[in-house]
Amino acid sequence: MCLGLPMTIVETDGITALCEHGDEQRRVSVMLLSGASVGAKVLVHIDTAVRLLEEDDARRISEALDGLEAGLNGEDCDRFFADLIGHEPKLPDHLR
Repeated sequence: MCLGLPMTIVETDGITALCEHGDEQRRVSVMLLSGASVGAKVLVHIDTAVRLLEEDDARRISEALDGLEAGLNGEDCDRFFADLIGHEPKLPDHLR
């Protein structure tokens, strides 16, 4: 399974960008994106930025990944998924 990591562009030359997430920094390709400027949030798969992210989307993805890590470490992960606790997910019509 491949997961995308939300990262923030720290510097870019238009072809690659130095991005960070927490303590991690890596140089990634931004050739698939237009308008990938310093400060932008991007979704990175295998060292390639594949999508620009809104701030809220980047935060929710980061929280979900933190929740998965907590669960894998045997810790309580409910706080990372507070928006899902006590809510029955609504299935799309084609899955009902």
